[in-house]
Amino acid sequence: MLRVVMLLLVALLAGSAAQAQVPRVPTSVPGTLIEAGDYIRADRLGITFISYVDDTMAAERYRNALLLGAGWNRWPLYWDRVEQQPGQYDWSAYDRLVAADIRNGLNINAILLGRPGFWQDGGSVINLHAPVFANGTDSGTAETLINPDNAWAQFVHYAVTRYKPGGVLAQHNGFGAGQGISAWEIWNEPDIPQFWTGGSEAYARLLKTAAIVIKTVDPQAQVIFGGLLYASDQGFLTQVLRQFRADPLRDQYNWFFDIVAVHSYEDPWRSGWLTKVVQDTLSQYEIARPVWVNETGVSVWNDYPGPVWAFGAEQRQRLATAEQQAHFLIMSAAFAWSKGVEVVFYHQLYDDCGNYPAGTDFPFHNGEYCANGACYGDAFGLYRNSTDSPCFSHHPFANTPRPAATAFRLLADIFGDQPFVPLSLTGLTEAITTIVFQRANHERIIVVWNNTGQPLQHSIRASGAGAQIYRLSGDVSPLPAVGGVYTLQLKPAGDFSFPDLESNRSSAIGGEPLILVESPSQ
Repeated sequence: MLRVVMLLLVALLAGSAAQAQVPRVPTSVPGTLIEAGDYIRADRLGITFISYVDDTMAAERYRNALLLGAGWNRWPLYWDRVEQQPGQYDWSAYDRLVAADIRNGLNINAILLGRPGFWQDGGSVINLHAPVFANGTDSGTAETLINPDNAWAQFVHYAVTRYKPGGVLAQHNGFGAGQGISAWEIWNEPDIPQFWTGGSEAYARLLKTAAIVIKTVDPQAQVIFGGLLYASDQGFLTQVLRQFRADPLRDQYNWFFDIVAVHSYEDPWRSGWLTKVVQDTLSQYEIARPVWVNETGVSVWNDYPGPVWAFGAEQRQRLATAEQQAHFLIMSAAFAWSKGVEVVFYHQLYDDCGNYPAGTDFPFHNGEYCANGACYGDAFGLYRNSTDSPCFSHHPFANTPRPAATAFRLLADIFGDQPFVPLSLTGLTEAITTIVFQRANHERIIVVWNNTGQPLQHSIRASGAGAQIYRLSGDVSPLPAVGGVYTLQLKPAGDFSFPDLESNRSSAIGGEPLILVESPSQ
């Protein structure tokens, strides 16, 4: 199969050699297609934007995500899309989206996001501090009417009433018990101005209002503190908690959130570090909450729509190769799970439009388009865009998986169907990093990689007679313990331009990680 793909690539380049649009270095060949089999639907793995409103290839997107083992989908439910006139709600597009997710057996992390212009108050929401309930207070029951003057409370109430298990949509479609949205995230990255400029005080009120409404409508639902990027304002969570500490309703509503979400990009170590930052911050207020990493990823430079001509480190800062993207995914998940993260979401299933406006598109080129505006785009996708995508639609291997897709499936195969707990993490600032987990059946899972630019041989003390070793190539082979140790050959880390790397670390993205699964001694 690989030979056929390589021949196809050679023929493609030869036939187009005279065209300036062909990059000097060919784009990465497609990853190996994964056979269907049984879908895993891993409870601890999700993908962002498996589907979205007005998607035209939803069936294929669902199939591709399920082939990889995804158990969760994450997408925004835009308030301004639903309420386009004051008091008039159109849920039809989201009805289709939620129903499709449920038909495909996915859990949903829905983000309540966006403001209609007529409800906007600077960076916040008009009447956000008005009482939640029509009785003039923030305390009520399921029978208490929502205050009609609090537009945000009204929107949240309608959304949860419609999409909760047993809600309006569930009844209309005959969903089974428990089928509906039970995880509600309140805004996205409220700690950066791109998404929220109202400040921590207004966000605290936004979150509190939503939590009161959600818990009143569906006491079993989980409220997620909007995913934090920690780009510059690293005190945002503290500022919100400081306000909640003085709130008389905090204990009744679990401090107004059940989960804290963080977003981790480019350096996989951040997935564990940010989790620890959140845990330490919560502990200062004598509370503990589960942490989710519900966005993590790195964009690719050596595959369209990335800047395939960017040979200099300064041209591809924070951009990885397609192979490094696969390494990143395994390392990011391992770091996150080592700190007890419940669910890890990769961002995202396809490149789609990334951070660019819809309609941004261009053919292959060697940089000559850069004088005329946008000349490269985000290549986060586990899959490359299709030829009918609204953005970046010119990949010669359209709608094929990148190596990161294989990495996701590997994580689902090993971590997706049995509970596990972290045991240890060693070597973060050393040549080799090793992270160890244990399954409920006492099997050990060992994730190990090389942080240096040279190949290394490494020995790991064995606890049993042998293990299975899993590689990103898809190879699985037995690894006997010789003299009580496993001996591994670790590939070197590639060049990755990451300007903020701490001086005591060799690389942000290491060489190809290996995963060992060791059965307990008999």
